[in-house]
Amino acid sequence: MINEAFKEEVNVIIGDISLPGTLEIPPGARGIVLFAHGSGSSRFSPRNQFVAKTLREKGSATLLFDLLTSDEEAEDEFSGIYRFDIGLLARRLVGAAHWLRSQKVTKGYAIGFFGSSTGGGAALVAAAELGEKVKAVVSRGGRPDLAGEFLPKVKAPTLLIVGSLDEFVLRLNEQAMDSLRCEKELIVIPGASHLFEEPGTLDRVATFAADWFSAHWSKT
Repeated sequence: MINEAFKEEVNVIIGDISLPGTLEIPPGARGIVLFAHGSGSSRFSPRNQFVAKTLREKGSATLLFDLLTSDEEAEDEFSGIYRFDIGLLARRLVGAAHWLRSQKVTKGYAIGFFGSSTGGGAALVAAAELGEKVKAVVSRGGRPDLAGEFLPKVKAPTLLIVGSLDEFVLRLNEQAMDSLRCEKELIVIPGASHLFEEPGTLDRVATFAADWFSAHWSKT
């Protein structure tokens, strides 16, 4: 554990690929949240950046990294071939978690996942595969339905956050709640759409997420 703020641009090595990311650890943090961005997005997602800042202010470290290589991103922008490849995205998250455990600076921290949109589905699949090594999961406007048969296998306490105006995704999250067998909660943000662009709605997402992680770090 570190006693002063730490920030570093990193390359997350997973097999024979390298994915760029930003690792930030506030003093006293007990866990690191890996961010899984949605389709067509990247580590520079302004919404995830905003949430990550709130998490750090409330004592959680963050790793925002690209789930695809630059070549894959270019191909996906043209064809959309990777954005719904939940298996691939989940494997990248699992690999990133193992990478954190292998690094001297980060190996002592608990691991959590924050997923947005399709990244929510990937985060749940990765959590199912890693079992008790993942201490908490938060999904923002996520697609837990894309985790399919993995949902009942998730052991990590899971918080699903959805906007009340995002009716299709809300129904999918309600259905996912029936399949999850772990500690779970669904929070519906009144007046929020899929991207939580309405004033104050993303602030609420960030606060709920930060509190969820903090509460479950304390149980590790």
